Amino acid sequence: AGRLSPMAVCMCQAVLPAHAGPRGELGAGPLLRWMDAAACLAAEKHAGVSCVTASMDDIQFEEAARVGQIISIRTKVNRAFKTSMEVGIKVTVQDVLTNAEKIVSVAYATYVVKPVGAGEVELKPVQLLSAEDHMEHSLAIERRRIRLGYVQVFQKLMQESNKEGDFYTCEEKDAVSTEHTHVQSTELVLPPHANHHGNTFGGQIMAWMQTVASISASRFCHSHPILKSVNMFKFWGPSFVGDRLVFNAIVNNTFHNSVEVGVRVEAYNCEEWIKDQPRHINSAFLTFNAVNDKGELLTFPRVKP
Repeated sequence: AGRLSPMAVCMCQAVLPAHAGPRGELGAGPLLRWMDAAACLAAEKHAGVSCVTASMDDIQFEEAARVGQIISIRTKVNRAFKTSMEVGIKVTVQDVLTNAEKIVSVAYATYVVKPVGAGEVELKPVQLLSAEDHMEHSLAIERRRIRLGYVQVFQKLMQESNKEGDFYTCEEKDAVSTEHTHVQSTELVLPPHANHHGNTFGGQIMAWMQTVASISASRFCHSHPILKSVNMFKFWGPSFVGDRLVFNAIVNNTFHNSVEVGVRVEAYNCEEWIKDQPRHINSAFLTFNAVNDKGELLTFPRVKP
């Protein structure tokens, strides 16, 4: 194998039965945890200090991995800004019998440095070794601009919608209410759920979000839903060992062959728990589809929010 870039990390995992869902395929929860861990290692390799997940760009899942196959996760820092950096993530699956390799997902994550004490850390530039490194370095600044604009546009849209009271109503006769798809789950953050400086792993939160979103989608699909994408995943604040995390999920809408589930995560320490004063730490939108016994995509009715 060729030598990896100095700022790259490669992680390999065998897909075991404990990692698989009801269809015998690798669950999205373990995969999201592995992706976050590998990307964080690349970020800290470049920064030389602890780093935390700030956001993940929209993640698309192209291929499913099954029990007995090998997952490879390659991550590298594409560009460093002042105190944050973009890490590229490429996930492939390899069949040990045929040696065939397919792309599962390509994603981009943003990590910020967590300096020790009061001092600030200014990141050094990324060492560019290949034409691909130069291209990703150039594209990273454009992706950052889109990320920042994406959040602003979404917040403006929400404010205008609330101001006008322009809420969607569905008058179709066969529209299905989403009320029964609401799922709430509470998790206590324990040391195995946290990284080496006490913050909850971003990948662990993503895994918990995927679980509640999958349950919500299954109540609508009446089938085992398949995660296709995670969108607008951004951390608004940290959580720590000892916090209680409350996850609320509900089906937002359907799009013929897919279902969007919204998940909101709130954190409480002991005092906040008693006073019912949550900290909103994360929200995301997860899109699922489902198949019948013949492997054909199911179609879904319109919903009544």
